[in-house]
Amino acid sequence: MASITSKELSAISDLLTMEENVCAKYRAYAAQTQDTQLKNLYEQMAGTHQRHFDELYTNLK
Repeated sequence: MASITSKELSAISDLLTMEENVCAKYRAYAAQTQDTQLKNLYEQMAGTHQRHFDELYTNLK
């Protein structure tokens, strides 16, 4: 695998931070709502962003 530049590494780091923040927000929203459908949607979205985070992180190894 080709090495990445510091600019690319910085961009990936920013993406990891954004995915982590969005995931945390959706989990918080899910915990706060009483609406079952909305809770399921928030949990699904949190899972999607967690997978994005995991994939980005895995590709750095």
